[in-house]
Amino acid sequence: MEMAIERGPARINPDDRAQLAESPVSARRVLGLFIGDRGRLIVLTLTIVATSVAGLAQPFLVRAVIDVALPQQNTTLLVWCVSGMVAVAAVTGLLGVTQTWLATEVGQRVMHRLRVGVFDHLQSLSLDFFKRTRGGEVQSRLTNDIAGLQSVVTSTATSVASNFTTAVATAAAMIALSWQLTLLTALVLPPAIWTTRRVALVRRDLTARRQHALADLQEEVQESMGINGAILNRTLGLADPRSAEFAATSEELVQLELRSQLAGRWRMATMQIIFAAIPALIYLVAGFPALTPGLTIGTLIAFTTLQVAIFRPIMGLLNIGAQWVSSMALLSRIFGYLDLPVGVPEPSEPVTIDPAGIHGEVRFEDVRFRYPDGDRDVLAGITLTIPAGGSLGVVGETGSGKSTLASLLVRLDDPTSGRITVDGIDLRDFAAADRSRFIGVVSQETYLVHDSIRANLLLARPDATDAELWQVLRATRIAELIEELPEGLDTVVGSRGHRFSGGERQRLAIARTLLRNPRILVLDEATSALDNDTEREVQAALDVLAEGRTTLTIAHRLSTVADCDEIIVLDEGRVAERGTEAELRAAGGRYAHLLGRTTALADDQ
Repeated sequence: MEMAIERGPARINPDDRAQLAESPVSARRVLGLFIGDRGRLIVLTLTIVATSVAGLAQPFLVRAVIDVALPQQNTTLLVWCVSGMVAVAAVTGLLGVTQTWLATEVGQRVMHRLRVGVFDHLQSLSLDFFKRTRGGEVQSRLTNDIAGLQSVVTSTATSVASNFTTAVATAAAMIALSWQLTLLTALVLPPAIWTTRRVALVRRDLTARRQHALADLQEEVQESMGINGAILNRTLGLADPRSAEFAATSEELVQLELRSQLAGRWRMATMQIIFAAIPALIYLVAGFPALTPGLTIGTLIAFTTLQVAIFRPIMGLLNIGAQWVSSMALLSRIFGYLDLPVGVPEPSEPVTIDPAGIHGEVRFEDVRFRYPDGDRDVLAGITLTIPAGGSLGVVGETGSGKSTLASLLVRLDDPTSGRITVDGIDLRDFAAADRSRFIGVVSQETYLVHDSIRANLLLARPDATDAELWQVLRATRIAELIEELPEGLDTVVGSRGHRFSGGERQRLAIARTLLRNPRILVLDEATSALDNDTEREVQAALDVLAEGRTTLTIAHRLSTVADCDEIIVLDEGRVAERGTEAELRAAGGRYAHLLGRTTALADDQ
């Protein structure tokens, strides 16, 4: 551990360098966290100054008692001095409580704004970010990193002001008592600063590595403890290897925490030796009158009292520096997330519309889309119209751009060029809340939250009554199943809805969308993962849902789009064919080829 203290500061974590280069942390930006609490900070500062000044009266009262009141038996002065000591203690105690209250309130408000700001910003990022980023890493930054900063943000501003004010005031009082002894006391500062700085850099490295290890641990928990992870572990026999990985990561955390704590203990042991030596030198020097002429016993006692008092704020300032250095990596990670560009920004001036008044005409006008790091267009020059109340089927090979087309209509991404309009209004001009009310989605991957059936349905419309819930459940042919459950609508669906089968989850999702009553409906391969019998049941529910709505259906099974008003065939992001099902079948082109291949596969089965 001694070697770690000696060599640690020279080794700068390259990950920290990269993180700080990506998202630099300036003092101005950190101070900006406190802008919303200026008034409280002013009151807090005044309280800190008053506390520091009031506390300085104590040693001077002690000197008056020892040098004057007791030797001269001046009882009046003695009573006043003793009363003053009690009064000073009472006042500083009251001011301390006020200071703690104000500091905690300011700190917690800052942490609240930081947590909410990161959470809100993450929700605005593109889906590509979530595809590339581990879920455990996101959770770690939102919880562990911010929690790691909490003590710093909560106490730093207060501690800096309090310790600085106390140190300056105490130093002035010490000089007034004896400049010679003050000069001797100053000898402790250089070694204290040097030692603390070196340990701080070691702790900074350990803190960053510990946060990375926590992210790995959370990722392992998320992958293994979810229902999908549990099934994968059991079917592939991964329980023992996953346990070994978890144990190794946990052991790494143990070692990092141990090294971090020992680094601090070595510093404290060194400081205790230095601090013990200084009072001893003071008493030694006081024994030579030539070095300190006119030094009285009262002055010596008052000075040593101040000397002990000044060590606390100085070390407090040094500790704040240590905490600040060790927190740079955390702040950089958090600000790095906040600096990521918004994927689909909200319009600065959204159009004012009544979602219930949307007719539902959808137009794609020369739409192109390419991922930011892609080298080709996923969609190229898509121009088409879905009349209000009409239906469009989209088919094509895997990777032809079908799901991308659907994601653009839902505005999970924005076109690289061109535009998509609803009733002639650019999709980007609608507020997200309005857009989600007139565009509904049912996808292949149904997501149900770990809550009751009722709670899952109410996500679509919180004010819906139980009668309305049963109405949509009956329409999607799942009411009978739920009625047979002991807890009915209060039945918990389980993690990701795995208490129910795939077809049952799909029908619950369809019921939720039907409750939302959107004017435009996007069906993204909603039945492709189901068996034939379940598909027929879900398709019947989808037919109820799609009735009278503008519908875009992405399909793998061609039977799903056979009844659409128009069908387009995508090939490498372009419209290769379009027409009705009968027209495309008769044309003998790509659609007919897909149909023939699908029929052949069905015959083989």
